Amino acid sequence: MAQHDFTTGSTVKQLFLFLTPIMLTNLLQVSYQFIDSLWVGNLLGANALGAITIASTVVVTILSFIIGINHATLTILSQQRGKGNNNGLKSYLNAFVIVLSGLALIAGTFGFIFSESILLLLDTPRELLADANAYLRINFIGILFLLGYNFISSVLRSLGDSKTPLTFVFVAVLLNTVLDPIFIAVFNWGIEGAAYATVFSQGISFLYGLIYTLKRKLAPFSIPSLPSKEEVKLILKLGIPSGLQMMVIHAGVLAIMSVVNTYGESVVAGFGASQRIDSLITLPAMALGTAVNSMAGQNIGAHRWDRIRQLAIYGAIYNLIIMLMMAIIIFISADFLIRLFIPQGEATQFGANYIKIIAFFYPFIGLNFILNGIVRGAGAMYQVLILNILSFWVLRYPLTYICSSMIGPNGIALGMGISFILSSLFSFSYFTFGNWRKRELFMKSG
Repeated sequence: MAQHDFTTGSTVKQLFLFLTPIMLTNLLQVSYQFIDSLWVGNLLGANALGAITIASTVVVTILSFIIGINHATLTILSQQRGKGNNNGLKSYLNAFVIVLSGLALIAGTFGFIFSESILLLLDTPRELLADANAYLRINFIGILFLLGYNFISSVLRSLGDSKTPLTFVFVAVLLNTVLDPIFIAVFNWGIEGAAYATVFSQGISFLYGLIYTLKRKLAPFSIPSLPSKEEVKLILKLGIPSGLQMMVIHAGVLAIMSVVNTYGESVVAGFGASQRIDSLITLPAMALGTAVNSMAGQNIGAHRWDRIRQLAIYGAIYNLIIMLMMAIIIFISADFLIRLFIPQGEATQFGANYIKIIAFFYPFIGLNFILNGIVRGAGAMYQVLILNILSFWVLRYPLTYICSSMIGPNGIALGMGISFILSSLFSFSYFTFGNWRKRELFMKSG
């Protein structure tokens, strides 16, 4: 198996080897959205692209609470692995399966019923509403698949295996690449075809991942049974603030989307295209955050605090080097990349300006991911929640609104960029002076 013990050996080498497959997995996930947007933008036009941009943001926001609880698997299971507690690992894994499955069904039902109401609350342009609603409802039907293969990936990463999840995402991307044009153009299903292609691809990926993991015994899954009260209590104790973190983040994204929507169809379409490119820049930061969360969890479970400091230093160095390289490449090729999605003039111009402005601010958001990932590995979820509230609601949304009010649509990127710098200062201050190192998750079990 490709599982690793991160409590011994070279931290810098382990971080690189563990990080690389996560980056490739994230790249595949972004390419999934990238390809989806390419087909929709070119086959159905800029309005359809704007519709799936809004709908996709809503899906992730509604699911964010469950995805946040899923993130708690990295902390709990990696600490159990670091402690060498195999029985605890198996028991908590079962508890996560029960809790997450129930929440996914509730969220899917809620989202399916209230999709149009949510879109109206976001001031979705009337000409985009029907397409956005159709795309959104179909995606909510398949949320168990989306959550399922992400959960299996999180479990394997908590055990030190970042290579196997790469295979699951590759299956989904390959299927979606083939099915998108068939469902959209050949079957003439339009934007609904793009949604069905997404759900079907994620479903096959989930089933493949589940069968592969069970057959190879990569994780101690068992026949689901009712978890203990203590297990559910700890999952919710970490999962609720972790889920709220995600809701704060994505509700903040929705708030920014409401600012974007006020500038009309061209800016919405340009913003949608720029977000696909923009997501490429965040890939290394997100991968680093996931990697240090798992690695920190194992070392905290084993009380190897000396290695935590090394993890922070090497993570920051990796972040600076990689993020600056990404920023330079994307800045130079901004116009070309945006035109891959939308050849129209006004939307293209806004999208290119947006990513040129935002690109060089991303090393700061990368530092946020790293420091918060380590703190999250200790189980300090409420503290990270507060940091995210500061980042999005005290800084990002107000600054985006103010800057765009002062200088127009280009102020959206400038306001966001300034907020990245300020929020990284808050994260660094808490990492340096906060009491997150004193957290104990398993005091009774030892």
